[in-house]
Amino acid sequence: RIKEIDKIKLAILEKSGEEVQVAKNKDAETIVWMKSNSKDPLRPARLNLMAVQAKDQYDVPMHEIIGEDLTNITGSGKELWKNYNSYRDKLCDLVGTYSPPGGKVWNFKSTAINKFKDNADLEKQVEKMMDKNKYNKVDDRDVLKQLYIELTKNERYDTEEVKNIHWIGKTFDHSPLVAAVASLTSLQQEILAARATAVSHIKSRVTINDYSFNKVMAISYGDAIANTGDEIEVGVMMAAFDSDNQPIVTSNNGQVSVADGCGKIKVKIGSGNEMKLSGTVSIKKKSGEMKTENWQRNIKIMKPQGTISLSGMNVLYRNYPNKIEGVASGYDETILVGNGVDLIKSGNSYIGSPGKERNCTITIKGKNSLTKKVVSLGTYNYRIMNLPRPSLFLGNISNESDPVDVKALSQKLFIQYPTGIVLDAKYAAVKWSVDFMGQNKSGPGDVLPKSVTDLIKQAKSGQSIVIVAEYIGMKTSGKCKLVIKVK
Repeated sequence: RIKEIDKIKLAILEKSGEEVQVAKNKDAETIVWMKSNSKDPLRPARLNLMAVQAKDQYDVPMHEIIGEDLTNITGSGKELWKNYNSYRDKLCDLVGTYSPPGGKVWNFKSTAINKFKDNADLEKQVEKMMDKNKYNKVDDRDVLKQLYIELTKNERYDTEEVKNIHWIGKTFDHSPLVAAVASLTSLQQEILAARATAVSHIKSRVTINDYSFNKVMAISYGDAIANTGDEIEVGVMMAAFDSDNQPIVTSNNGQVSVADGCGKIKVKIGSGNEMKLSGTVSIKKKSGEMKTENWQRNIKIMKPQGTISLSGMNVLYRNYPNKIEGVASGYDETILVGNGVDLIKSGNSYIGSPGKERNCTITIKGKNSLTKKVVSLGTYNYRIMNLPRPSLFLGNISNESDPVDVKALSQKLFIQYPTGIVLDAKYAAVKWSVDFMGQNKSGPGDVLPKSVTDLIKQAKSGQSIVIVAEYIGMKTSGKCKLVIKVK
């Protein structure tokens, strides 16, 4: 099951355009630090999600895992759901079915339970199913009930938008790429945790070997991303443990506590880019000999701060697609929330549409997609203004132009902003009029007819030609004037 989930994670990463063929341990720009190994099937592939470029991309995870219908799963999630439940049943059957030498034969056969109202209803159904089996109720009841419930999920849900949605659809619908990978990793952790519980329980029946497993492995787990000033907790444990034989854990930093076969280290995050925690975990064999393994955990340190930029301006304009960019440093997801301005996500930025108020605020938030923690990093105030009036151009001639030679005039009128204004606003001339030497010519559109430009070309040095244009654009209309001085 671990390898199967790894394949799904690598598939959605690769189909999202990420490089997953190359494995380079502890390389900041490489996603795959360690591939899964058939010789070590319990160790998932080690991935560096900080190197993922398309973190917010959600189309591929939805299509590949769900398919096209949230209620009828056709993607890889269909087989994943089947195998996950099959693993639950087989694990419980394995734990509950055995025959100790000279003892009674115990049998346990699981039946599928994937529909329940709440946890109390699930517990009631599981107990009813268990009572139909002839198993060792004295020694195995609690652990079998724990294993089955921890690996059971409600198959169907009703939401306001969709009825009878499948658990796979609910979990991976519009899930960003890194969040989808994190959800799959969570399933692997559930499987490994359940296996460790089962192995530990079976070990309690075995009295021949030093361990009830053939390999002793140190595992550390916990937050992989932290901000300056955060307090984190790292868990360290053997792959399986005996409740009567707690491990001994040491660490190069922080406070160590041990309970339920697991050592926990609490440490305050300092400055810098990374904190390296390491130590040992030891467990006593039945012979009294200590088995010791080294462990280590690297914590990426980020400084939480948020900045918002408005491309090319320091105010928000009405009737204009204001492009707003935010960066939540220290978090892999940035969220902007407006008050007095509607914000719509567009790629890696937002488009802001302010209302009639004179001011508005925008709050920037950072989200850690692994822990789901959202933190507000600051609120910024902005003025709201109407768009400035555009200028009229004849070709490249404007009101700021020096006296021009009218012998070579353009016929095309343009309504736009001068070079000093960086707004990308679109306007069009719909009507024009020309005053020259007491004559007035007018017409529709944005092109002066040849008869008018021929008249203008008769102008002498020092004279002026006045052109007025009516325009529309950016949900408004108006007039603008151009005065051409003849050279």
